[in-house]
Amino acid sequence: MTKPILVTSAAGGAQGRTGRHVSEMLLKRGVPVRAFVRQIDERSDRLKSLGAEIFVGDFLDVRSVEQAARDVSAIYFAYPVQDGLGDATAAMAYAARRHGVSRLVNLVMYQSSIDAPTPRMRQNYLSEQVFEWAGVGPLHLRATVFYENVARLVGASMPARGAIRLPLGDENTILPLISAEDVARIAVGLLTGPERPAGAAFPVIGSTNSIREIVGAFARVFERDVHYEEISDEAWRSEVLARGWNAHAVEHLSALWKSLRAASLSAEIARFAVTDTIEKIGGAKPKTFEEFVREQQSELAPQPAAVAQT
Repeated sequence: MTKPILVTSAAGGAQGRTGRHVSEMLLKRGVPVRAFVRQIDERSDRLKSLGAEIFVGDFLDVRSVEQAARDVSAIYFAYPVQDGLGDATAAMAYAARRHGVSRLVNLVMYQSSIDAPTPRMRQNYLSEQVFEWAGVGPLHLRATVFYENVARLVGASMPARGAIRLPLGDENTILPLISAEDVARIAVGLLTGPERPAGAAFPVIGSTNSIREIVGAFARVFERDVHYEEISDEAWRSEVLARGWNAHAVEHLSALWKSLRAASLSAEIARFAVTDTIEKIGGAKPKTFEEFVREQQSELAPQPAAVAQT
């Protein structure tokens, strides 16, 4: 019997849902999946109905992680943007090494180094090192900002003001973006494709969009007046913290906005170019931002009492 692939964050949350996409894509190919979820609910029930083995566990409980990694052929590791990445990485590295796993796809952020611009990106780099030291065949999938997260930010402003309220300078600021679905396609290609050198990194950008282009996409899809309002870093932090966003994510995004503002003011922006990894490994051309908005129109439609979830 073929060993399953362990997919973490399989139920999907509010930050991209790559684990859910990876699970569904693997199952569609007939690849057995062990779906690592936090709880049994309608999302896990759907995966079970598609043929996944459901494992209820906790990233930060090394015993449950060790049990989840037993008798698997590969692992997809995607930890949400919240506290605990170091402990979760150590637990998974221990579990994967103990059970002889030789392929682990590690989802991190586009910039991953000890001097990257946000604390989460620097933590991602250390996560990469731990998996490499463990000798579990890590492949680092370095994804830029998800379409889903930009849409979430837009949706939080549109019901009340019809505005995208972000501290991103003027409308010419460029955001390097990608759809979670495209990230998942690459992950599936890395999990099931030919063997690659351990520690290889795959930075991916699906599109580069100015604030003006993002505003235009929402205006066309929803046929309404949508505009951009530049606000201060402090005002943005206050708004999203008041909506219940976790402090770890807000700290990361605050630093990211500053970095993107600075990049748009310098030649550094030239490094934001669409990568061919999506097509070569994922097997499809990258989805455009407007395509994503149209596909998700019903889910993204402004609601009078919309509240951001973390």
